[in-house]
Amino acid sequence: MGQQDVYDFLKNNKTKWMSARDIAEGLKASLGSVTNNLKKLRESKQIYFRMNDRTIKPAGKKKIYEYKFKR
Repeated sequence: MGQQDVYDFLKNNKTKWMSARDIAEGLKASLGSVTNNLKKLRESKQIYFRMNDRTIKPAGKKKIYEYKFKR
């Protein structure tokens, strides 16, 4: 699994903001691999990203990055 797979997944879900965990589940890939590829895409400014509060059970509210297709 590479950057292109993550990029294509976001491209196919253009309207949604997704966490790395959501993307990993959608691609059936490891969270570490997806996170690494998202970091590279983020640094090359090929995708949008934002910090958002999300409630995660049982931990409660956490700040997480969410990603979206840019073009």
